[in-house]
Amino acid sequence: MPTWEEYAAGWRDLHGGYDPRAGSPFVRGWLRLAYVLGRAAARAGATPTVVTGIGLILSVGVPVVARLPFLAAVLVLLSAVADTIDGAVAVLTGRASRSGQVYDGLADRVSEACWLVALWFLGPPGWLLLGCGGLSWLHEYVRARAAAAGMSEIGVVTVAERPTRIILVVASLVVAGFLPQGPRAAAVTVLVGIWAVLAVVGFGQLIVAVHAKLRS
Repeated sequence: MPTWEEYAAGWRDLHGGYDPRAGSPFVRGWLRLAYVLGRAAARAGATPTVVTGIGLILSVGVPVVARLPFLAAVLVLLSAVADTIDGAVAVLTGRASRSGQVYDGLADRVSEACWLVALWFLGPPGWLLLGCGGLSWLHEYVRARAAAAGMSEIGVVTVAERPTRIILVVASLVVAGFLPQGPRAAAVTVLVGIWAVLAVVGFGQLIVAVHAKLRS
């Protein structure tokens, strides 16, 4: 089984040259946790596809239990953990593939759609949620098209990456769990609004970085 250093190098090669060892303490801690859990999953015989499927199923359950915000928040967290572990298992077992990356990205987008539906049940306006989803998905689309155009690096880690979106969704659900219907809708709308602002800023960061990388 690869060591942490070997795993980090493999993870870097699959993520546009972004070295997890050079990230923030939060990023390093999260990816180190993924490494530990991924080793356990790999030893248990799990495959990346199975773990991705589990994460997707958990996300589909989020809007189903949206009326129980704390439970929905737990499902989002577990889905996020599974999404991290599937990549770890792929690196640790040598099963990383281009098709796996495509399916993983597709599962991520479907998961985020499920989370947005769950938030809609809590009161924020639909147009705001659609805007957040559209900007976030456009963010990922531009990065994918830039990679197809020859950008081998990640370009930039923006303020609107998937971990940020996960944090805001979980925070929205947890806050909703503490509040009655009226204040709940207002509080969740504020957090979704923060998502929207960060999505706009992050998209701008990405466009600037992609433009610079492809020109050079």
